[in-house]
Amino acid sequence: QAQLVESGGELVQVGGSLRLSCAASGRTFSPYAVGWFRQAPGNLREFISNIRWSTGDAAYADSVKGRFTISRDHAKNTVYLQMNNLKSEDTAVYYCAAAPKYLSTSGDAYDSWGQGTQVTVSS
Repeated sequence: QAQLVESGGELVQVGGSLRLSCAASGRTFSPYAVGWFRQAPGNLREFISNIRWSTGDAAYADSVKGRFTISRDHAKNTVYLQMNNLKSEDTAVYYCAAAPKYLSTSGDAYDSWGQGTQVTVSS
């Protein structure tokens, strides 16, 4: 399975923007979908967005619709999460993961999780 590495998280002010990257290593990377999740301290892991690798079709959680955009670059084996109009509630560790067989908002459908990148949104 692929190794995924998230990057791009940092401290940003409310209303600001960040772009997170999820880079996959390995000889082959052809998942059914790639998803972004986040987890704040004391909270459960939350689905943010996913994208079908083959088609680019994307889905978003209601909490980020209109603010976040997921995309992928096949040539770079990389998935991005563009985050605009950031809110304090967006503060969390952000994870990407690959879904080998199904399109789902549940983390149970994903494997090859990265180690996460911290996003902190200050008021």
